[in-house]
Amino acid sequence: MLKRMLMAAFVVAALSVAGPVVAKTKVEAPKFSEDAKNPAPAGALSAFQRFEMSPVKMGPPFDEYDANKAAVQNLEANLAERAKPLLAEWNAKPAGDAPRTLKIEPEIGYIRFITGGKRFFGGAFAGDSGILLKLKLSDAATGEVIGEPQFYQRAGAFSATYTFGAMDKHMIIRVSGMVANYLKLNHDTPTETLIMVAPGHEEEEKK
Repeated sequence: MLKRMLMAAFVVAALSVAGPVVAKTKVEAPKFSEDAKNPAPAGALSAFQRFEMSPVKMGPPFDEYDANKAAVQNLEANLAERAKPLLAEWNAKPAGDAPRTLKIEPEIGYIRFITGGKRFFGGAFAGDSGILLKLKLSDAATGEVIGEPQFYQRAGAFSATYTFGAMDKHMIIRVSGMVANYLKLNHDTPTETLIMVAPGHEEEEKK
């Protein structure tokens, strides 16, 4: 009897932790096949001589949650570490007399981030974390859209619990790596890229 009461108390506590994450506006997580791909951009990025990346945009209902705001700050830091040095390298090259500028605008298409505290107390009851990051690449002068890739990563409730929330955080790192990989691959030759599989994690996605 006591065991059942303790288990019931744990479930109530876990749900109370998870509850605020979904209480406002519930948005279903995106669904992609494992082999879903981004189309190749309209042209090689090397056709541009200057590259500008805007801060990550996040609108409602995702911006209603402090956990999501913290996750986006973490994403900004990871993009600064993984993607922006590549742009800085390209921007350091001679631009010529009439340089073209590629505008890169990242925007959150979906996010549900479970913080370490909620993961610790709620465990798997807190649910999955997930993030869909969309990029819009366009000619800064003409507005012509060159590409609109998207990148999706998730941290399963159980794997994130077993790792004490490390997988929730690593999901953000993987997405930033996918952005850097997309830019690098498409600099010289327009290339299709996977939406769900982060570089170096191909085998993990098959499990």
